Amino acid sequence: MKRVAAWVGGLAAILLAVAVAGWLYAPHWHPSEAKWPIQGIDVSHHQGEIAWAELPRQGVDFAYLKATEGGDHRDRLFAANLTAAHAAGIPVGAYHFFTLCRPGAEQAENFNAALGAGPTDLPPAVDLEFGGNCAARPARDVLRRELAAFLAAIERPGGPRAILYLTPEFERDYRVSEAIDRPLWLRSLVVEARFGGRRWTIWQASSFRRLRGIEGRVDWNVMRR
Repeated sequence: MKRVAAWVGGLAAILLAVAVAGWLYAPHWHPSEAKWPIQGIDVSHHQGEIAWAELPRQGVDFAYLKATEGGDHRDRLFAANLTAAHAAGIPVGAYHFFTLCRPGAEQAENFNAALGAGPTDLPPAVDLEFGGNCAARPARDVLRRELAAFLAAIERPGGPRAILYLTPEFERDYRVSEAIDRPLWLRSLVVEARFGGRRWTIWQASSFRRLRGIEGRVDWNVMRR
């Protein structure tokens, strides 16, 4: 019995050491740059004031900035982040958090108005997830219709198609990727994203990266060439 107890204690100590090592390494982890050479971040006002000039030397090749949410909310740091990221030489895109309780056309008006803050370099993106969203859960056909209205209003003739950011849960319930043919930005922490109707254009691989110039954690992404 003593031998078993000692073995269990030793195993627990090893597992604890592995967990601590993983916790310490996590803020520095990112997918292989040899395999995925284009990597970057997505941010909002939650990251506070960012020292953008510090980021290119840490491997930030692009950035997506939150511009709007729903029909009336605008990220208070969008314009400042846009100006500072451009000054640092970082290509930027804007994203909109799509709420489930406002019409798509109304949300598009909000997004389009916010983009008057200045030009962006990357296609627009729409964030589709349950986290932080309203409690409403519209039927699948209703959500798809409102999303289609949003996309029709933000995409310009001859311009790039918008990118759909999807979590596994949202895609499971609404099957957006099979109904709407747009590039995908898929969230799958650490393990490469394997869901959705086609391969990803952007993979959100981490939500716990830490960088000089940003307080707290930041999302880390990989972009296909």
